Amino acid sequence: MSKRPVLIELDEPAEITPATAPVIADEIPQGRAMQSVAALAARRPSRLAKFFWSASVALVSFVASVAAWDFVNGLIERSPVLGMIALGLTGLFVFALLLISGKEWLAIGRLKKIDGLRKDAEAALATGDLKASRAVSGRLMTLYANRPELEAGRAAVSARDGDGFDADAVLGEAETQLLAPLDALARLEVEAAARQVATVTAIVPLALADLVAALTSNLRMIRRIAEIYGGRSGTLGSWRLTRAVLTHLVATGAVAVGDDLIGSIAGGGVLSKLSRRFGEGVINGALTARVGVAAMDVCRPLPYSTQDRPSVTGLVRRALTGLFPTG
Repeated sequence: MSKRPVLIELDEPAEITPATAPVIADEIPQGRAMQSVAALAARRPSRLAKFFWSASVALVSFVASVAAWDFVNGLIERSPVLGMIALGLTGLFVFALLLISGKEWLAIGRLKKIDGLRKDAEAALATGDLKASRAVSGRLMTLYANRPELEAGRAAVSARDGDGFDADAVLGEAETQLLAPLDALARLEVEAAARQVATVTAIVPLALADLVAALTSNLRMIRRIAEIYGGRSGTLGSWRLTRAVLTHLVATGAVAVGDDLIGSIAGGGVLSKLSRRFGEGVINGALTARVGVAAMDVCRPLPYSTQDRPSVTGLVRRALTGLFPTG
């Protein structure tokens, strides 16, 4: 038998090679945890669901109130001392509920105040109204009057008060001195949240771990960003703020994973060298960074003028540096 090489000629050259083969869609990470979180938070309940829950809360509150009333009255009849103790404890409980409600009301008011400040600043910049811009700068100084870390910034703004002769200069000085340090703190929060979501997604094998991590991390990140910019929010305020941020992202398609996101985050080839689980972690981290940037837009009392808007690519690269293999 001949041991020489055998040459087999094909009638037609192969049209598909490993280099030209199409990418399998199922292998592209989609960041499903973050997309699920966005869809869950942005979904608006139906009117029937709102009616059902409102009626349920009203019924439970009424039954609990009647039961508490009967319990306290019956206890007073049997033992006046124990009845008065129960009445006092009930009063403390109601007082605590009123305090919580007042705190939530004040928190929502703070968020509305910052939102109104940003809208007035945008209007002043659009019209070039110098008087309105100085009024916005004064309100911003009042907002941050009790922030020790901004004492130097407040002193700089006060020292240059009256030097600006146009709206851009006045608000630009306030943004540089008062908001630039807060922007740096907010970026650190975004990077920390993106790192946590990416790590849990890549390492923890539990089915719902990435979803829970994405939800809790994003809620905490949005709340912290609001606190950094002076909009300390309660439970209801945080949820309303989260819904506003994620609804905007869903409406603009920013939670979708496209080639632009994969290319910017992976540099065109990193994701192809990672396992699918690690790739999902990178994409979930990138989508978390998108949520963080949107939260900064919503919570920031001034629009970006002299300061650059944070880049999602830069945030993710700093957050994930050394976390995943990139070589």
